[in-house]
Amino acid sequence: MSEITLGRFLFERLKQVQCTTIFGLPGDFNLRLLDEIYEVEGMRWAGNANELNAAYAADGYARLKGIGCLITTFGVGELSALNGVAGSFAEHVGVLHVVGVPSISSQAKQLLLHHTLGNGDFGVFHRMSQNISKTTAMITDIATACQEIDRCIRTTYVSQRPVYLGLPANMVDQMVDARHLETPIDLSLEANDEQAEEEVVSQILELVRKAQNPIIISDACCSRHDVKQEAWNLIDATQFPSFVTPMGKGSIPERHPRFGGVYVGTLSSPEVKAAVEAADLILSIGALLSDFNTGSFSYSYKTKSIVEFHSDHMKIRNAIFSNVSMKSALQKILARIPDYIKDYKPRAVPEKPAPNPEANAKTPLTQEWMWNQIGKFLQEGDVVITETGTSAFGINQTHFPNNTYGISQVLWGSIGYTTGACLGAAMAAEEIDKNKRVILFIGDGSLQLTVQEISTMIRWGLKPYLFVLNNDGYTIEKLIHGPTASYNEIQNWQHLKLLPTFGATDYEAIRVATTGEWNNLADDPEFNKNHRIRLIEVMLDVMDAPSSLVKQAQLTAAINAQT
Repeated sequence: MSEITLGRFLFERLKQVQCTTIFGLPGDFNLRLLDEIYEVEGMRWAGNANELNAAYAADGYARLKGIGCLITTFGVGELSALNGVAGSFAEHVGVLHVVGVPSISSQAKQLLLHHTLGNGDFGVFHRMSQNISKTTAMITDIATACQEIDRCIRTTYVSQRPVYLGLPANMVDQMVDARHLETPIDLSLEANDEQAEEEVVSQILELVRKAQNPIIISDACCSRHDVKQEAWNLIDATQFPSFVTPMGKGSIPERHPRFGGVYVGTLSSPEVKAAVEAADLILSIGALLSDFNTGSFSYSYKTKSIVEFHSDHMKIRNAIFSNVSMKSALQKILARIPDYIKDYKPRAVPEKPAPNPEANAKTPLTQEWMWNQIGKFLQEGDVVITETGTSAFGINQTHFPNNTYGISQVLWGSIGYTTGACLGAAMAAEEIDKNKRVILFIGDGSLQLTVQEISTMIRWGLKPYLFVLNNDGYTIEKLIHGPTASYNEIQNWQHLKLLPTFGATDYEAIRVATTGEWNNLADDPEFNKNHRIRLIEVMLDVMDAPSSLVKQAQLTAAINAQT
């Protein structure tokens, strides 16, 4: 081929960066674009139930593959997706949002088209997206279209933030030189300024040399910006005690002998809190210091020797070094750190939580028992997705196997996010390794916002584990305010009928209510194989919650009441 359509060029480029599943919905301004997906071998169109779910799915997919793609139509479609796109922006997830827009001639004539505001302003929705995008582009010139598409894909991947790409309906069929595809998109990071990086590395190494009790804390952006391997190597090289935040769960190996636990400020276990706050040097990798990630900002470090590693800057004590990225800096530190830790005497790490004591098989399930028990069910390589609410807090008590990937939305916290994210993660996992298990924990209330996307999972033959925690309503909201208020109540669904209702034929629908029923299920070798989709309804008391969530709800209620 000497020439290809611009639409095909877009999907060939996405395939080259291993983004091979496209999420979204059809609409008349993007239909011709969608045709081009089927022209590229190995690409697939997921076809979602609504645009919000599609945005969540693209986010879940991107967390495993490094980039996701969402396609919507102009106006009504793109606006429905923006809550999900905003979540990707807040949480550093690379999603390319492609919008099929009216033709350039229609825009120039300011035609009173459907899906517009009726005022001739065709740029209004583009402008809305600018505040939740790293960059945006509206393709209007075929001469520069390929370069603009490449710029958008590169920015999405490198920045791990959403990018908006508007593609007018009349541009899709225009031809471009196919030789553009022969030059790969440059996905490398911008090089750090050598002098600034050397100053950063030298200062950090001097702090390491002087420290008697240094620790490492791994946070969300350790995973998002692909420095997990550097973090693991740093733990191995130094033997410093290492911890994660809730958003950093799964970013470092939890079975490593130097792993100390989850640090959430005052919500941490007493042993973890004492170990972290007694440190005289803290190396914080990829920090995202939000309220639910810090126990409502209740960090109580005893030291000012804190180094924050970020994707676009470094912070050493009170000094900020702009445009020095953490990946290169960590690699330079790793090469030189052995000479700076010769006198370091490793400190003990907190003991791992004791396993659940033996319980009568008829004992009703509780959140505290369940989250402590889940680690026995998990396997190395699992993808564990936890919904805002009891699940996102309870999972902090679960001891992960190594190489477990945790997905939650602790900062943005959009209720129902994880159903769509589970679809995206399951499609990504299938592309990476068909035996990789994807496991969702979601409350009955949250599920009702996005339950339709289970039908998309079934249509594609995906095989996730869907644990639905049935505690009869919005328990997290009840703990914060209004325990008996009607606005925190929901209609109780017949969850075990959801899979066949959505068309599943090869499935399992199971209800567990006691410790014995849980253990029988989790210990079943057949249940541990991901060869069919499963929905497991977990019956729990209404106000039962992980102890950390109860404490966080009290902190949140107090902050909300402040004048």
